[in-house]
Amino acid sequence: MEELEQGLLKQSWAWLQLAENSLLAKAYITKQGYALLISDLQEVWHEQVDTSVVSQRAKELNKRLTAPPEAFLCHLDDLLRPLFKDIACSGKATFSCDRVAEALILRVRSELSGLPFYWNFHCILASPSLVSQHLIRPLMGMSLALQCQVRDLATLLHMKDLEIQDYQESGATLSRGRLKTEPFEENSFLEQFMVEKLPEACSVGDGRPFVTNLQNLYMAVTRQEVHERQKHGDTGDPQTSSRTSPPGTDSRLLTQPEEPVSSAPALPGPEKEPTGPSGSVQRPQLSKVKRKKLRGLFD
Repeated sequence: MEELEQGLLKQSWAWLQLAENSLLAKAYITKQGYALLISDLQEVWHEQVDTSVVSQRAKELNKRLTAPPEAFLCHLDDLLRPLFKDIACSGKATFSCDRVAEALILRVRSELSGLPFYWNFHCILASPSLVSQHLIRPLMGMSLALQCQVRDLATLLHMKDLEIQDYQESGATLSRGRLKTEPFEENSFLEQFMVEKLPEACSVGDGRPFVTNLQNLYMAVTRQEVHERQKHGDTGDPQTSSRTSPPGTDSRLLTQPEEPVSSAPALPGPEKEPTGPSGSVQRPQLSKVKRKKLRGLFD
């Protein structure tokens, strides 16, 4: 069961449209069982079962089918994979969901070995610790990573402005006027962003933009957290990281390449040009390659 918990954390979110229900979901299936997490952005539901539960539920829902639980798990993996990847799979399976009290039931109807196959995922409300593990902590990590990225880009833009200024003071002129830009002012940029771009950027909607644009970063952050936990010996402290995953798994839904996130602290944006001991402005040293590339823009 621990492997299921660990494997689920490393999975990306998928966006599902089931009738009038827009849902975010992630799942992890192995030969030992499955773990499923579903959210409508109001509540989060969860189910995690082992082979004994799979075997019992299969007997209740599919009296004409006799197979080991591993076969049912493999079939469920085959059915969910196209759904989670938004791949049309006409006629292979139909999905629907119902809410009963505080639970959510995801129903699946398909065929197995030429016979009707039915399955119900019985998801109950997720615990606060599970919501924190899969949403709150990763989203906080993503925010910090993006902030660090913004600071690094602001520093790079400032250095580019100094580089261009050095060419201009050496007598170079821009050959194509449409390429001319004003020196980058970070405070002005942030103020303009807050006014013009923030409302659109914060439009969460049904969660699809989060799934479409940020899943690589989400997975990188969750895997980085797992890595940190492994490095510190899995002390069990929920404030430090989430549970780890042992090397090697049987099968995964929506497996994506691991992308490490830099853990370096955000670099403060330069406010003044660097000066030497005498107070003179120091220009960044330019390589021959950089000079040659930028001279193509100037006469």
